[in-house]
Amino acid sequence: MLWRGRRESTNVEDRSGMRRGRGIIGGGIGSIVLVLIGLYFGVDPGSLINSGSDEADTTIDSAAPGPEGDSSKQFIRTVVGYTEDTWSEIFQKEGRMYRAPKLVIYSGEVDTACGFGQAAMGPFYCPADREVYLDTSFFQELRDRFRAPGEFAEAYVIAHEIGHHVQNQLGISEKAEAAQRQSGKTQANAISVKVELQADCLAGVWAINTQRREQAKGSGFLETGDVEQALGAASMIGDDKLQQRSRGYVVPESFTHGTAEQRVRWFKTGFDGGTIAGCDTFR
Repeated sequence: MLWRGRRESTNVEDRSGMRRGRGIIGGGIGSIVLVLIGLYFGVDPGSLINSGSDEADTTIDSAAPGPEGDSSKQFIRTVVGYTEDTWSEIFQKEGRMYRAPKLVIYSGEVDTACGFGQAAMGPFYCPADREVYLDTSFFQELRDRFRAPGEFAEAYVIAHEIGHHVQNQLGISEKAEAAQRQSGKTQANAISVKVELQADCLAGVWAINTQRREQAKGSGFLETGDVEQALGAASMIGDDKLQQRSRGYVVPESFTHGTAEQRVRWFKTGFDGGTIAGCDTFR
């Protein structure tokens, strides 16, 4: 992936040096969001919600920034810059205005308008404050635990969360949440799967449109093997594989993000089609 020397976003906030006491703030949407994130990465949601300030497992703390810390943050700012430029162009073509989200880099734990986030939950988007939250130690998890290395695998993760912001701006998130409130647990999970698969598809839309825009400038930004890295990451964080790894069996009705095959297929759908309209996972 070509990114060095490209425009870096100024819409990235670094809170990686800030620490705070543990605990979940309130309940409601914050707890719901964190539960979904826990399910995403094979973490027991109950252990996240019920963890006390003195009982938290130290293994969920992010590591101190390594020597590549500055480079990693530069990479993040550049990827966010790519998302800003591409989504602004796509929205403009559709007669809309894109309002970019802020991406917050944190270490270990963070306060959000959706509740209290921890590194073990992985990257997440909070619709209440329209911000993406990322502990950079997750990239090491992606390489080591999920066996999905590569810069474009990391870019895919960021693009997926930005995809949730796109859904929020288009009013899709609000409609999905309303439908979930009127549904039972199994149906609400099924709606969540559609939302997450659409975010995967939108990540694909972002990737191909960024490539086209950069090619028009004479360079491009994708290199050989980049798309395979994204597909590898999408596959390794499918609900079926996460549950098999953490539980030893799968419970399809509890899926909230989709199977490995579905996640790969919808990223490819977005990449091959290149349009928001082609990402209608709700049909």
